Amino acid sequence: MFLTAEYLQRHADTLEQAILRLAEIDSTDVLYDLYRNAAIKSFELSLETTGKLLRKALKLYGGSPREVDKLVFNDVLRHAGKHGLLDITGVERWIHYRANRNTTAHDYGEGFANETLKILPDFLKDVRELAQAIQELFDAQH
Repeated sequence: MFLTAEYLQRHADTLEQAILRLAEIDSTDVLYDLYRNAAIKSFELSLETTGKLLRKALKLYGGSPREVDKLVFNDVLRHAGKHGLLDITGVERWIHYRANRNTTAHDYGEGFANETLKILPDFLKDVRELAQAIQELFDAQH
């Protein structure tokens, strides 16, 4: 089976475009809300896709598929760190991103949404780097 991080890279592209548009639009414009919502949704989708890809990556390191599938997201991140897909500070940042995402699922307030926007530029950089690392691992298998 051919594995790819293309879908994750596409989420990153969508997130980047939403962030760029937000910088161009007045926050009182309804389009601001549209792009803010798109950015947050891209963030959420990126995290979910990352979890799925990291599980596939961990299985390539010889992990038992059943055991890998049982791991909670934060443990998936820690194992990714053990295998060099993330460094220790990267694992901590991704755990923070996941905690934020868990909150976005339950809090739809404007204030919280605006707080989430603050972490998106760093998240975008991290998601691009991780997508590249995952893709390199997948490519090495072929």
